[in-house]
Amino acid sequence: MMKKMGISTEEIEGVEEVIIKTKTKDYVFRKAEVAIMTIQGQKIYQLIGEPEIVEKVSKPKYTQEDVLLVVQQTNVSEEEARKALEETDGQPAEAILKIMSEKEI
Repeated sequence: MMKKMGISTEEIEGVEEVIIKTKTKDYVFRKAEVAIMTIQGQKIYQLIGEPEIVEKVSKPKYTQEDVLLVVQQTNVSEEEARKALEETDGQPAEAILKIMSEKEI
């Protein structure tokens, strides 16, 4: 019946682990069953199992050396330098330019 409708199913043997990564979490399936369903040329992967959810810890995108560089170049506090680095995605040169342009206003 399913073949007549253009649907086929195939199980993937020997799956050891499946990981789904998002920005804030990883979903780790250690004992997973995975099947591929093909419908009119489109493949759908079906995953069955219980995930272990791992929270990701976000690390700063800059170092202490970056903070000190911004402080030295702009004469602002470390707190202000960190704020500028966070707003510029951890780019020291952009942080320095941002602070300098705000001082001019």
